[in-house]
Amino acid sequence: MLWLLAVILVVLWVLGFAIFHIAGGLIHILIVIAVIVVVYKLFFGRG
Repeated sequence: MLWLLAVILVVLWVLGFAIFHIAGGLIHILIVIAVIVVVYKLFFGRG
C-alpha cells in the first residue's frame, strides 16, 4: 500500500515538474513525501 502511494506521488511530481509548472516550488513537496514513505517502508515495514 505504501509502495503504491509512493509511486503515485512520484508520478504526480514528475507530471507537475515536467508538464504543468503551475505550483512552482510546492510541487517538490510531493517528492519529499514519496521519499519519506519509501524510507519509512524500508526501515519499519516488512515487505
